[in-house]
Amino acid sequence: MRHGNHNRKFGRQTDQRKALLKSLCRSLVLKGKIKTTEARAKEIRPMVEKMLTRGKTDTLTNRRTLISALGDVRTANKLIKTAATYSERAGGYVRIIKMAPRKGDAAKMALIEFV
Repeated sequence: MRHGNHNRKFGRQTDQRKALLKSLCRSLVLKGKIKTTEARAKEIRPMVEKMLTRGKTDTLTNRRTLISALGDVRTANKLIKTAATYSERAGGYVRIIKMAPRKGDAAKMALIEFV
């Protein structure tokens, strides 16, 4: 039974799914906003918000955790610089804006961006 198991599978194996979500988080941090499907946007929002909260306090442990989560020193540094602008904000750093469905397969699309 799948009681309490609410994460989306995206039709992928575990390692492929983790790589996809890591790549989406990295793209969001580097570009500031990305256009993706609504399900993917909803899945990465809590991940990015937790990373941003961790980046608000710049310690060696937090920096290493962000490098591990994002896979890149440059991306982790950019996230820490972004987190500095949200120092007085308690949460809600990311917004999801719903868009028109994708033309090819009518998938629900969304724009996810930093507030």
